[in-house]
Amino acid sequence: MWTDWQKKVKPDATIPKYLLWDMNLDEFDMQKGRALVVERVIQRGAPEDFYTIFKMYGGVKGVRQIIQNEIYHLHPRDIAFVCATFDLKKEKLECYKRRRPQVVPWPF
Repeated sequence: MWTDWQKKVKPDATIPKYLLWDMNLDEFDMQKGRALVVERVIQRGAPEDFYTIFKMYGGVKGVRQIIQNEIYHLHPRDIAFVCATFDLKKEKLECYKRRRPQVVPWPF
């Protein structure tokens, strides 16, 4: 799906401020906070935001590694999205491994 991202990314592309609305972007380190940036792009980003994170974090392979190993929480809908678009297995995702089991209350 993302094979032509290098043709579509703009040279001056940056992460939109609305994705990191709760951060002070003057002090925010985009490398140290890469898991948060990728998580926000997955949750609320536009297609051009994906191209930007590919440029920032080592292409599709780099973003795939961040998704697998550094993101600790994703909504089930977002897990399904990243598994389908990045060819990942949900059992390999750290956010899936850390998920709380669904507790069904015993009927009394």
